[in-house]
Amino acid sequence: MLLPIRTSVRPYRTPYTNYALIIVNVIIFLVSYWPHQVRIGPHIVQEPLRVWAEGFMLHPSRPYLWQFVTYAFLHGGLAHIIGNMYFLYIFGNSVNDKIGHIGYLCLYLGGAVFAAIGHSILHVNPVLGASGAVAAVTGAYVVLFPQSVITVLYWFFFIGTMEFSALYFILLKLIFWDNIIEPKFSIDAVAYDAHLAGYAFGIGTAVLLLATGLVTTSGFDLWSMIKRWNRRRRYRDTVAGGYDPFTSQTTAKPIKVKEVKKTPAQQAQENRIMELRSRITGYIEQGNLATASQIYLELMQIDSRQVLPRQHLLDIANQLMTNGRHADSAKAYEQFLTHYGNYEYVEQVQLMLGILYCRYLEQRGPAIKYLTAASEKLTDPGQRKMCKDELRRLQA
Repeated sequence: MLLPIRTSVRPYRTPYTNYALIIVNVIIFLVSYWPHQVRIGPHIVQEPLRVWAEGFMLHPSRPYLWQFVTYAFLHGGLAHIIGNMYFLYIFGNSVNDKIGHIGYLCLYLGGAVFAAIGHSILHVNPVLGASGAVAAVTGAYVVLFPQSVITVLYWFFFIGTMEFSALYFILLKLIFWDNIIEPKFSIDAVAYDAHLAGYAFGIGTAVLLLATGLVTTSGFDLWSMIKRWNRRRRYRDTVAGGYDPFTSQTTAKPIKVKEVKKTPAQQAQENRIMELRSRITGYIEQGNLATASQIYLELMQIDSRQVLPRQHLLDIANQLMTNGRHADSAKAYEQFLTHYGNYEYVEQVQLMLGILYCRYLEQRGPAIKYLTAASEKLTDPGQRKMCKDELRRLQA
């Protein structure tokens, strides 16, 4: 048994839409769920819903238009609602944060509709549950955060945790095994085809949003990975034909590389830098940010020009702030802004820097600079008010 318990991606804004969807699903479950037995001819059938709610299930043989949405808010049991809402919480928070509240709501409802269509084409039995919509959200997650790490709880003969790449865990376990292989050995009345349709919708929609620029690419998403693979493929094809892209000549000339000799001290320093960077990555992937931040400070003492990957650097800056290393945290945030100024939530980093310089480091100039920049982009009313209050206090 494999159960994802957390991901390495943390939302920077409160995912209100995802929370609202979970609450609505739970409320509707509480008012509509009523297991009871019904006699149909000589047979007694177990029905999960109250009589008034049965009309909101999707009946493919005689569907009504509203049923393609309402079925996704009904559930047939406690395990059903808990399982769906659990996975929606695990993967939905980050997707909500990435694509925004309106976009996330459209993704969820669109996934429900597409999953219903997929089920109706192949089956005539009624269906209910948010599984198709949750599958769409999970499919979008694997496109937006394929290189994130998913911590998985396993129990067979013993219990423990393992970490997997989101790309492989979702594609191989959640999609391929759970919905293609496992149904061959299961007789459960599960709408596997609705799940697959939901995954297809979520993956396709997320790729389209990234390809059209409606959602900002991070450089680590699936669309960026595909583009890098295509560039490498084109380069290999070009060079394999005898074309030198650097000289524009069909017959490539041998390139003479002048070897730069390094002193033992320089080589030792490079080796040490590589070791520290590797250790930082390892500890971050293990979730041990406290140790990773200490190694980062050691790396900065050796060479302050070293730059970590975007998410790693942001995580370490946040950890240093949490540890009370305010000056070191400010340097890390400033390094982040220098190298990743196009970050989609740059105003959050600017706000944090402004607060650091204002409240902890008592440097009025930088505080005003970053708070002013943040106030022009912040959308959260509470954050904007806090930012403007700090500015008024500084400028008084």
